[in-house]
Amino acid sequence: MAFDGIVIANIVKDMKDCLLGGRIYKIYQPESDELNMVIKNNGATYRLMLNVSATLPLAYFLNENKANPQTAPNFCMLLRKHIGNGRIIAVNQPAFERIIEIEIEHLDEMGDVCRKRLITELMGKHSNIIFVDDNNRIIDSIKRIGAQVSSVREVLPGRDYEMPPNDKQSPFDVTRDIFMSDILGKSMSIEKAIYSSITGFSRQTAGELCFEAGIDGSFSTESLADVNKEALYQVFLKLVSRLRNGVFCPVIVYDHDEPVAFSAVPLHMYGDLRTEEFDDISALLQAFYARKDTFSRMRQKSTDLRRVLNSAIERTSKKYDIQRKQLKDTEKRDKYKLYGELLQTYGYTAKPGDTSITVMNYYTNEELTIPLDKTLTALENSNKYFNKYNKLKRTYEASLKLVKESKASLDQLLSLQNSFEIAATEGDLAEIKEEMILAGLLKAKPARKGAGKPEKSKPLHYVSSDGFHMYVGKNNLQNDRLTFKTAGPKDLWFHAKEMPGSHVIVKLEGAEDVPDVTYEEAARLAAFYSSGKTSPKVEIDYTRRGNLKKPRESNPGYVIYHTNYSMVALPDIKGIEEAED
Repeated sequence: MAFDGIVIANIVKDMKDCLLGGRIYKIYQPESDELNMVIKNNGATYRLMLNVSATLPLAYFLNENKANPQTAPNFCMLLRKHIGNGRIIAVNQPAFERIIEIEIEHLDEMGDVCRKRLITELMGKHSNIIFVDDNNRIIDSIKRIGAQVSSVREVLPGRDYEMPPNDKQSPFDVTRDIFMSDILGKSMSIEKAIYSSITGFSRQTAGELCFEAGIDGSFSTESLADVNKEALYQVFLKLVSRLRNGVFCPVIVYDHDEPVAFSAVPLHMYGDLRTEEFDDISALLQAFYARKDTFSRMRQKSTDLRRVLNSAIERTSKKYDIQRKQLKDTEKRDKYKLYGELLQTYGYTAKPGDTSITVMNYYTNEELTIPLDKTLTALENSNKYFNKYNKLKRTYEASLKLVKESKASLDQLLSLQNSFEIAATEGDLAEIKEEMILAGLLKAKPARKGAGKPEKSKPLHYVSSDGFHMYVGKNNLQNDRLTFKTAGPKDLWFHAKEMPGSHVIVKLEGAEDVPDVTYEEAARLAAFYSSGKTSPKVEIDYTRRGNLKKPRESNPGYVIYHTNYSMVALPDIKGIEEAED
């Protein structure tokens, strides 16, 4: 994601379209580093938010007012005094910087027309809102920056306003010669040469330019052939043309349901991920950060659950490995049984003091040498081997049961781990937590009075190219409901073979079968939503739902089946349509 000069250019364009000629109706300062202004223009009301926090500076139109303090801070009172009821006459982005400059016309105490500028600098930890008079002198700022804070640029009342220092070129001033020599002539990666040389361009923008030109941006500029340089320059010109003409296309890129990037121009470099287009940049920014906040809160809530789960996986894996080793050690039990039988048959040929005896193995018609304890008779040696056999047999039976139990527990834990990767809502987390309680990993806590129920978790819903509805379970409890309640006996069921993953159901809705394309798409879903997602290919089992059985007291999501087919699928769901529920 990149709140860069291109995004700000889109915001400035919207501000020009909506605010020019409008009057400032109200000014609020809900936070120490945030300013909200209500502007009325042409019968419409606009709420502009300017936030200059060090961690997340933003500017966009709000849908509704924020809560405000009863007593306005000094900077807010100053603005109300000077530009309350002022008229916005210009909105600019100087030199394509991450700066929004609003010029306001108002009447002073004498009734004379005056002009002042409200300059919002959206530059990370250096972000600020600066109020400047018509002589370019700073009246005040939301953050005062003295010499003890910055030796480069002071922002204090009475000082002349200076633009932040910048040694980059505005994209509108970059000529072919500058691009070829000054930018691509730098000895560094291609991406870095672009974003470190052009004002308002982020690493993401540079990466998109390289992608569009068919170039690996991580390569050095010295590796570029002339034809590659020309291709890159032509892509750059197309982008600059869009910016000059104010042609924007706000988009968010999602990895599953998690927003991972946004821009005011198309992002083709994320070709494998889903993109969503917006009508305006403010709606995009509100949606992106709201969803990002949701995922951040989910991660925070899931941290403790993941820690418990990872500890259980580590503990169970160690136990499983030890039990498998113990089970392997019992493999020689049949050898001891054979020794005992053969000694009972041929032991009479052994002489006192012999340390071994070679006899004919009547099962294979081959000679076999049996070690002997020279202090024991042949019959006593035979009984000794039978005792060893019986002990290992008991150990085998006990170990086999323990190994099966540990394997089932480990499979459930790994499937829970896979569920965390798919979880997209608090309802999904609630069901994962419920399964962990059922598994004994957590203790159930009584519900707090007045606590609302979490939103109900729903399976993922896709539509195949042939129009068949496909559902993907996001956790084991949901897998059980989807398979044994939602699906009918003739519906199709898909699952990654012998690995944790989602149940995928294809609803036939009365059809006898589905086309091959739907089979392939359902298998791709099963591969993608499994622990084999990072593998080149995944083997998928599929069958009719009626062929599945759930053993009593088995773990959630566990089923058995004996009639099935298999196919190999790519863990790639690009092009599969997600339904709008």
